Amino acid sequence: MTESESREQIIGFYRRAWEHADATIRALPIDAPGHVPWWPRPDVTLFNVMVHVLNDTTRHAGHADILREQLDGQTGVAAGHQELIDTAAREAHGAKIEKAARAAQSTQA
Repeated sequence: MTESESREQIIGFYRRAWEHADATIRALPIDAPGHVPWWPRPDVTLFNVMVHVLNDTTRHAGHADILREQLDGQTGVAAGHQELIDTAAREAHGAKIEKAARAAQSTQA
């Protein structure tokens, strides 16, 4: 997207891509061959592409959620269902994970 594109144009493009993906998934078997030339292993199946897109979507959605939490100090699954971040609980949990990681590291040394 560029700054000259409107919100409606961007959403329209996304919807067209979504409709194309849905039509492809309906029309082809899950093991249909494909080719993505810029991937390290370019010969793929529809299943490979679907898993890749799901992975990308969850990763990027997670990044956006982390940024949002840093901006508004809240966590939640949807608007109207947010909770203030319990900083003390988050720090305690982080310390617990760090302690476990250090213990695991010392047993591997």
